[in-house]
Amino acid sequence: MYQVKCIGILTSGGDAPGMNAAIRAVTRTAIYNGIAVKAIYRGYKGLITNEITEFKTQSVSNIIQQGGTILKTARCMEFKTPEGRKQAYDNMMAAGIDALVVLGGDGTFTGARIFGQEYNIPIVGVPCTIDNDLYGTDYTIGYDTALNTIIESVDKIRDTANSHERLFFIEVMGRDAGFLALNSALASGAEAAIIPEIETEDDQLESLIEHGFRKSKNSSIVIVAESDITGGALGVAERLKKEHPEYDARVTILGHVQRGGSPTAADRILASRLGSAAIDALLDEQRSIMVGVVNDTVCYVPFNEAIKDEKGVNRTLLDVLKILSI
Repeated sequence: MYQVKCIGILTSGGDAPGMNAAIRAVTRTAIYNGIAVKAIYRGYKGLITNEITEFKTQSVSNIIQQGGTILKTARCMEFKTPEGRKQAYDNMMAAGIDALVVLGGDGTFTGARIFGQEYNIPIVGVPCTIDNDLYGTDYTIGYDTALNTIIESVDKIRDTANSHERLFFIEVMGRDAGFLALNSALASGAEAAIIPEIETEDDQLESLIEHGFRKSKNSSIVIVAESDITGGALGVAERLKKEHPEYDARVTILGHVQRGGSPTAADRILASRLGSAAIDALLDEQRSIMVGVVNDTVCYVPFNEAIKDEKGVNRTLLDVLKILSI
């Protein structure tokens, strides 16, 4: 029987609100179960540069409400090389770490899967990304906070849109996933969402125009997911200007404001549950898995499924959005 005596915890990739709540949950659940905790700063880069510090219960006091990550995060090209991973492993062994909990998205889990296989290390992932694009969990940590940030911003932009009787294209994050765009459009009363998942099936801008766009309104809001597939808000607005010059359109790109801020109650609760579940998984001798939540129940998903399998948007929501925008 493999007994975990000391875990390492790191955050990698883009930051997400709720990461600190998850760090707190992992740390305190580990200590509660008699497991020592070593914090690794700046993600996989910190493993290679040996930025490792022991964490006690008080190390994670008063962080549940903070955005960002107290452990910092960094992209690390060196970890993609065998030499870099060997250095990371050597530093782990020297620090007495015999298992890892990694917080991040698909890039983080891709690195973890390779590292775990190469050196037979138990690794558990906690899904932290505002994009909500990981298969095997209904929600990722940070998504709900980002969604609420978008809604607050759109509400303010609508005031200007109404005053000037204009059309606004508002670009939101999500990389190549339309979860933020679709759900923020519904929640903010936007007229439409342009998302990458259906761009190859339907010319979403032309459909918008054809269905009597703005026929009963003096202003309109369209949420656009950032993506090479959609062209982003600037690409959509440029096309509208060429093909339908009668419309006076403006573009707002919300950018990194979506990543920041104090996490919502939903994200704090999700982070607490999944952080605690990560330690439970290690105690249960699980490895190379992501903890997630499906139908409000904690579940465990192999890294290769979480990374490779596609998580689709709820197509019914597109119909609801279209009906409610008349």
